[in-house]
Amino acid sequence: MTANPTRVRRTLASLIALIALAVSGTALADFVADLDTLAERKFSARLNAIDAIRNSGHPQALAVLQATLDGRLYRRKSDRLLVIAEAREPGSLRLTNAVTGDDLGTATTGALKRIRTNNRLRKTLRGAVASLHLVHPDAAVRLAAAQELLGTASPATADLLREALSGERDDEVHAAMEIGLASIEVNSDDPAKRLQAIEALDGSLHQEVRALLAGVVENTDDAEVEAAARRVLQRIESWLAIYDTISNLYFGISLGSVLLLAAVGLAITFGVMGVINMAHGEMVMLGAYTTYLIQQLMPQHIEWSLPVALPAAFLVTGAVGIAIERGVIRFLYGRPLETLLATFGISLILQQAVRSIFSPLNRSVTTPDWMSGSLEINPALTLTWNRLYIIVFALVVLAALALLLRRTRFGLQVRAVTQNRTMARAMGMRTARVDALTFGLGSGIAGLAGVALSQLTNVGPNMGQAYIVDSFLVVVFGGVGNLMGTFLGAMTLGVANKFLEPVTGTVLAKILMLVFIILFIQRRPRGLFALSGRAANA
Repeated sequence: MTANPTRVRRTLASLIALIALAVSGTALADFVADLDTLAERKFSARLNAIDAIRNSGHPQALAVLQATLDGRLYRRKSDRLLVIAEAREPGSLRLTNAVTGDDLGTATTGALKRIRTNNRLRKTLRGAVASLHLVHPDAAVRLAAAQELLGTASPATADLLREALSGERDDEVHAAMEIGLASIEVNSDDPAKRLQAIEALDGSLHQEVRALLAGVVENTDDAEVEAAARRVLQRIESWLAIYDTISNLYFGISLGSVLLLAAVGLAITFGVMGVINMAHGEMVMLGAYTTYLIQQLMPQHIEWSLPVALPAAFLVTGAVGIAIERGVIRFLYGRPLETLLATFGISLILQQAVRSIFSPLNRSVTTPDWMSGSLEINPALTLTWNRLYIIVFALVVLAALALLLRRTRFGLQVRAVTQNRTMARAMGMRTARVDALTFGLGSGIAGLAGVALSQLTNVGPNMGQAYIVDSFLVVVFGGVGNLMGTFLGAMTLGVANKFLEPVTGTVLAKILMLVFIILFIQRRPRGLFALSGRAANA
């Protein structure tokens, strides 16, 4: 009797389905048992449970291990069910079934008992979570996992790394996995493997690699291994020193950019009018507070707050500058000591006005997402986006100001008044108007400096005072009224401060810079670039 082919296929399909159901049921039972062990058994058993959960292939394995590592795995007191909790509001947690991932609603913290861990368990958990991330479809997740294994890798994860390496196609992730594998084998009992691993670590700039190689140098009895580790470590230290210098240079240039924005307006007003404006720092402060107010007025559009704050700060501080020039400064031309005292009094008035309106407490300005974060060149060199934007912005402002002074009628008038005020007046130029607009321009640029500075520090009534002395130093060092001199002076002081501060401290670094400028002015009284004109010849 011939069997019906259709009936045979149906019978085989049913048998396969029953076997799969039985296997999945067994796997589920094992997963639940491992979870119970992770939650309640003795320490050594919990370590074994972590390995079992990691190797289970269960879809909830990663979520459970991550929740345990984060302290979010709980046992519900009412039915002793293991759940993963997410904080929603104070005292309330959103629950998820640890086995199935089903939503279980909310519960109070009093209805749950947290599954606690210690340092050794957390270290094992980090390695297990990273191991599961090694096979994640997202290359960024795999890269982060490979880097995580540098500090937590153990011989048990070496096979996982080798298996992941065999199928990895992303070059960056592949290199990170090779370093992770080498960080395991550097402690191998086989000297040949240790030497090979040390050579593989050559050029890595991770702090964990430095620590590993330093440990090998201190603890090994093999002279050849020690020499190789010492040689590789010295090369790494050399590269780290180079990148540290680049990082200090970057931060110095960013500080110089802020000084440039703060000082360039002062250089113009001082060059044209010979006014020692001690209220210039308060223009920086007003620009920063304008940024704060703009963000308070448009809290739902923080991403657009800075593009709005820039022209607003320029107009506000420019208007205040014109008011100061028309109300006080124009009566004191030719008397620099009296302008110094008058503008110092104005600075105190502006500070007190801000304290009365906003209170003496510092205010925080939110950094937009497009300025947040950093650009990671390598593990030893990271450039923050906000400082990079400030550097670019300062250069744009300097270029725009140079075009204004060189290519416009107003710029021609400013240069004419700077060089010979009497002759400019005789030619029909309204020098009083030029003075007011120039003072407003310098104050407006200081307001732009306040917008930039608000992205680096808190906004407060005294924030401008920290930059007024440095601004005068930049102007004197670079040359009164000269844009190129102001640029070079700002960058020189900014970079020099950043390189001196780690060695001498902040206060002594400023003292040394002041002494240097005093000595420099003794040799070149007009600064780096001498400017012909009334201010220079005074």
